[in-house]
Amino acid sequence: MSSPSALSLGIDIGGTFTDVVVYEHETGRSLSHKELTTPSAPHQGVITGVRRLFEREGLAYAAVERVVHATTLFTNALIERKGAPTGLITTAGFRDTLEIAREHKYELYDLHIEMPAALVPRHLRLEVPERTGPDGTILTALDEGALVARAGELVAAGVQSVAIIFLHAYANPTTEKQARAALATAYPELFVSISSDVSPQIREYERSVTTVANAYVTPLADSYLDLMTDEIRAIGIKAPLFMMLSNGGLTHVEEAKRVPIQLLESGPAAGALAGAYFGGRSSVEDVLAFDMGGTTAKLAIIDGGEPMIAHQFEASRQKRLTEGSGLPISISTIELIEIGAGGGSIAHVDPLGLIKVGPESAASTPGPACYGRGGTQPTVTDANLVLGYLDPAAFAGGTIELDVARAKAAIAPLAEQAGISIPEMAWGIHSIVNENMAAAARVHVAERGHTASRFAMLLTGGGGPLHGCEVAQRLGATRVVCPPGAGVASALGLLMAPARVDRMATVAKTISRTDWRELEGLYAQLEAEAFAVIDATLPDHPGAPRVLRSADMRFVGQGFEIVTTLPAGPYGDASAETFVEAFKAAYRQMFSQVMPLGDVEIVNIRIAASVEATSSGLASTAVAAGGASALEGRRQVWVGARKRYENVPVYGRERLAAGDAIPGPALVQEASSTLVLPADSQARVDASGSLVIDLAHADEAESCEGARTSNLNTNALS
Repeated sequence: MSSPSALSLGIDIGGTFTDVVVYEHETGRSLSHKELTTPSAPHQGVITGVRRLFEREGLAYAAVERVVHATTLFTNALIERKGAPTGLITTAGFRDTLEIAREHKYELYDLHIEMPAALVPRHLRLEVPERTGPDGTILTALDEGALVARAGELVAAGVQSVAIIFLHAYANPTTEKQARAALATAYPELFVSISSDVSPQIREYERSVTTVANAYVTPLADSYLDLMTDEIRAIGIKAPLFMMLSNGGLTHVEEAKRVPIQLLESGPAAGALAGAYFGGRSSVEDVLAFDMGGTTAKLAIIDGGEPMIAHQFEASRQKRLTEGSGLPISISTIELIEIGAGGGSIAHVDPLGLIKVGPESAASTPGPACYGRGGTQPTVTDANLVLGYLDPAAFAGGTIELDVARAKAAIAPLAEQAGISIPEMAWGIHSIVNENMAAAARVHVAERGHTASRFAMLLTGGGGPLHGCEVAQRLGATRVVCPPGAGVASALGLLMAPARVDRMATVAKTISRTDWRELEGLYAQLEAEAFAVIDATLPDHPGAPRVLRSADMRFVGQGFEIVTTLPAGPYGDASAETFVEAFKAAYRQMFSQVMPLGDVEIVNIRIAASVEATSSGLASTAVAAGGASALEGRRQVWVGARKRYENVPVYGRERLAAGDAIPGPALVQEASSTLVLPADSQARVDASGSLVIDLAHADEAESCEGARTSNLNTNALS
C-alpha cells in the first residue's frame, strides 16, 4: 500500500515542451507543468520543470516512489545524424548491405532522389572471415585475430561503438557472442551491439539497419541515462527511474541501456496509452488517439481498447510522409503515423505560389513569432493566437506570455501575397494544417482495413484540443473525447504504462513441417527471457505476467508476412488448424478476402509479456462546481463555419462538473491546452471528467473548407 503522500512522477521531453506530471496516489490528483525543452541539454529543462512544479505545489521530493521517463533524444540523434562515431564488422563480402538496401526507389520518377544515407560510412564498415549457414550450421569459424585487428582499426579511426552483424546470426548467435566477448577483453571501453541481441530475425538489411542504429545511439543513451539518474537523485528523488519503451511498456535503466533503440518512439507510445485509457473511462473502445504538440502530430489506432502494435517502422525519413524514404527499424512499437504538423510548423509560400504549412518547425528555439524569443516566421501557433483561440496571458500555464502583435506581423506578408486579410490567412493556415493531418490519418486508417468514421477521436497534446474537432469532422467522425489535462496526457500516459517485454525468434517453417513440441519450447524460452526482465524491472510485481503470443505468417511464396495473434499454448499436433484459421482471419481483415489454396508458413514467432506497474488507477478530476461558475468570460474568436469573429464564451475546465453541457461555438481552457468547440457542436462532461463532444454532420464541401476566398481555398487544398 502507498503512503498518503506517495507520488509518481512522469517526464516527457518533446520537441518544443517538456511535460512534467505528478500523480498523488492517495487523492488521485494529477498536477502538471510545461517547460520549454532545452535541446542542447535536455536534462536542464527536465530539472527546471520538476523544481517549478514541486515548489509551486509544495510537494516533497522524498515522497516520489517512481519516475517514468520518455524522450525524443534518440530519435533526434538519428534524424540529425548526431549519434556516436560508429563502426560495423560483418561477414566477409557483406560490408555494403547498408547501401545496397532493397534497391527500391520510394519515388520512381524522381531523377534527383536522395536515398537514406547509411549511419556508418563505407571506410568504417569492415569484414572478417566467418560464415554461418541459414540452418545455423557454422561453416567457417570466426577468426578472432582478424576481428580484434579490424576493431583496432576502427578504434584508431575514432569509433566509440561497433555493430557486429554476421550472416544468419538469427539462426545461431554463437559467433556474434564470441566476437562480443573477444572485443570486451581487447577493448573494454568500446560499446558493442550484436544483431542476435538487438534484432534476432531474418532479413539481412533490416537486421543490419536496426543493429547499426542501436550502436549509433548506445553511447548517447549510456551517458544520458546516467546523467538523468544522477540529476534526479541530486534534487532529492531517490525513487527508481524507469524508461518508456516504444511498445507502450516500461523497463529499468540497465535494460534501456542494453538496447536503447527500443526507446525511439517512447513519447508517442505514451500518448497512445493515454488515448486507450481515457477512451475506456468514457466507454469508447474504438479510438483514434490524436496527439498534437509543438513540433509534430501523431495518430494511433485504438481498436477494441488496445493500441495496435507494429514490429517495424521507419526513422529519419528523407521525406517525412513518404514511405520507403527512411531507415527500417525492426522493433516492437505502438503503430502510429507521425505528421509534420505542430504548433511550431512554419507556413510559407512555395515556388508555385501555394500556401504550405510544415514540415519545418520553429520548435522551442527560437519558437513561434508570438513567443518573442527571436522567431519571425509565421507558425500555426501564431495563427491560432490571431484567431482568438489562445489566451496570451495563460498559454502553457502562464509560463509564456504571447505577443499578438508579433503574430500578426509574421502573418501579414503571406496575407499580402494572397490578397486577403490577416485573420483570413490565419484561418487558412489553421485549415491547411487540419487537412494535412486528416488526409494522412485517412490513409493510415484505411491501410489497416478500417473506416475512420467508426472511431471516436481522443485529443491530447497542447495542440490536439485546438485542432481535433475540425480534424474529426474532416475524417467523418461524429464524436470527440477530450480528457482532463489533455495537454500533458502523454506524460500522464507514462504513469499508466505496464512493465512490458517483447521477444521474437525466426522459425521459417511451413505449418505442414512444424514440430509442435519444438515450437512450444521456443515460445517457452522467449517467455522465460521476458519474465526475467520483468522481474528485474518490478521485483515486487503482483501476480503472473500477462502473455500474448503471435507469429509472422504468410502463404508460401509470398514476400512479406502478417502478424497473427494466436491462442495461448501449449501447442501440439492439433494446433495446425488453429494456426491456419487465425492466419486466415488476419488475412481477411487486411485484404477482405483469402486465397483459396496454398500452404502457410511461420516466419517469426513473438511473445509480449506485461504486468501492471501500479494497482491504482487515475481518479476523475471532475469537481462539484456548477456550470455557471465555470464561465470565465467571453472573447472575440474566429468561427470558421461563419467566416467571422464572434463573441464566444470561454469556460474554465477545472470548474466544470460532471453532467455540465456546453454548446458550440465555445472555448474550454485549462493550464495545458484549450479546446475549440466548433459551431453546432455539443459538449458534455461525463462521469470520468472527460469532455465528450458530439459534432454536427458536415458534408464534404463544408468539412474541407479552408478559408474565406476561393483563391485561398485553392491554395489550401492543393
